[in-house]
Amino acid sequence: MAIKQKGKSLQSRGEALSDTMYQLHVLNNQKTTSSKFPQFIDKIDNLGKYPLNPQVPEIFQLNIGKLCNQTCAHCHVDAGPDRKHEQMSKVHLEKCLEIIEENDFSTVDITGGAPEMNEHFEWFVESCYKLNKHIIDRCNLTIIRSNKKYHHLPEFFAKNNVQVVSSLPYFSKSRTDQQRGNGVFEDSIAALKMLNAVGYGMSGSALKLDLVYNPSGAFLPASQTGLEKEFKNQLKRKYNIQFNNLYTITNLPISRFLEYLIQSGNYEDYMELLVNAFNPLTVDGLMCRNTISISWDGYIYDCDFNQMLELKVASSVQHIMDFDLNTLQNRSVVLNQHCYGCTAGAGSSCGGEIS
Repeated sequence: MAIKQKGKSLQSRGEALSDTMYQLHVLNNQKTTSSKFPQFIDKIDNLGKYPLNPQVPEIFQLNIGKLCNQTCAHCHVDAGPDRKHEQMSKVHLEKCLEIIEENDFSTVDITGGAPEMNEHFEWFVESCYKLNKHIIDRCNLTIIRSNKKYHHLPEFFAKNNVQVVSSLPYFSKSRTDQQRGNGVFEDSIAALKMLNAVGYGMSGSALKLDLVYNPSGAFLPASQTGLEKEFKNQLKRKYNIQFNNLYTITNLPISRFLEYLIQSGNYEDYMELLVNAFNPLTVDGLMCRNTISISWDGYIYDCDFNQMLELKVASSVQHIMDFDLNTLQNRSVVLNQHCYGCTAGAGSSCGGEIS
């Protein structure tokens, strides 16, 4: 990715793109572009699937803070070390536990930022474990190595049977550091070895370690199956590292990746690529159909991407303190132009390819 990492979030830099309304203006052909892309809603309507309705939710996903030890060039969250104040409170986490228990969500998917930097993270994970929930932690790997405070995380994850899902842009130092910052690759490899050492990703172990691949530029990811095979071969051969699955996720034109697209002159071509790659077979498997997404301040969204654009659920219930699943089930999913990213090619979700 030919863009210099500035080390600060869009918000701290005072950039126009830190305003989600401005981002939506860009995505809807009102800023910086002369092209008119077809409306995503029309694509869904032409399939006879508009409005898009949710299924019974299985996954309770919560972003517990935008604080992160990294400032990645592609980050749709605009997370970083300077986002110290956007952290989910214990009061809101306690409410989330109540919702999870009362509504029988099977999976609790915890993300950030670096979710481990929330002061209540370990208490919350232990509480979810006691409820016998499947727990996912979206870990950037380097947090495990960044500070002695976090060196115990592999053992903590194992004790609470947490599925670790970690982003690794590539199996080479140059491409990884280009996207995520100098030294990230070496720290990531060291963290993966620490996770392997306690059983994560190892043959015969129940401890799951999955990796996430995001393209390093304005293109779609290659085949998930092919990339997984290549990642496994390369990481095993070079570093004796093992993992379970590789998920490929398309970069959505949001936040710092949107900034990259505009700065590099790739915005219109990338949007055209997403539009032309629209795959109707992905629609039924979109993560917004079976997921409830909660922001650090307790608001409710259809997905993590809608959350980052502040597109709250189309419901009278928009905050966890008023949570009512029956009311939420009567909503339709909020759609916008960024949704092309999840329906392009083989599709993209927090669990990788859709079709």
